[in-house]
Amino acid sequence: MKHIGIVGCSSEGAALCYRTICLEAETLMGEYSHPEVTLHTISLAEYMKHVTDGNWDAVGTLMVRSAQTLQRAGADFLICPDNTIHQALPYVLPSSPLPWLHIAEEVGKEAKRRNFQKLGLTGTKYLVRSSVYPEKLDALGIRYSKPTEAQQETINRIIFDELIRGELKPESLLYFQQVIQEFKNHGCDAVVLGCTEIPLLVNDENSPLPTLDSTRLLARAALRRSIE
Repeated sequence: MKHIGIVGCSSEGAALCYRTICLEAETLMGEYSHPEVTLHTISLAEYMKHVTDGNWDAVGTLMVRSAQTLQRAGADFLICPDNTIHQALPYVLPSSPLPWLHIAEEVGKEAKRRNFQKLGLTGTKYLVRSSVYPEKLDALGIRYSKPTEAQQETINRIIFDELIRGELKPESLLYFQQVIQEFKNHGCDAVVLGCTEIPLLVNDENSPLPTLDSTRLLARAALRRSIE
């Protein structure tokens, strides 16, 4: 089995990804079994000072530092359970010591497998305004819709003020449900939970649309790659 390296950014998303790999591996590998996994996380504060400035080259430098640490720990390939900093991957890949799985690509593959035609995108304002998902979805012929500017700001606040700290508020869930209902009204047949903390709050049981849980989809893709 291949050793999975996790490049963490925010703790809640990284923890959910790690737990998913370890717990879901049992059904494939046997009781208590999972691949070797190493998680490395540089402080979120270090990332955010560059994310807010739009300095993706500097974000990429931090990711490469983690990649080098994980290579020394024996990892064979890398994943990053943080959608937003995937914007830095073009700066990362040329100097990365290990290959990466791309979170939006894995979400797109699952959307294609389930024959979804149009997706609603949720996530930080930095992600939703980026090309991370449009690039991958366009390549698959999948349409998408984004929240309004005002909705992007509110979702961003919920993520950074609440979800990354593990705070799950009923009023925040209600807000997400309203946004997702608008996606549904505009012809979307699924919603991308494009921040790795959003699945802590929103799921198939409480969402007006089927969800594409980016955190767990990436974890499952890493598990498959490891077992291959």
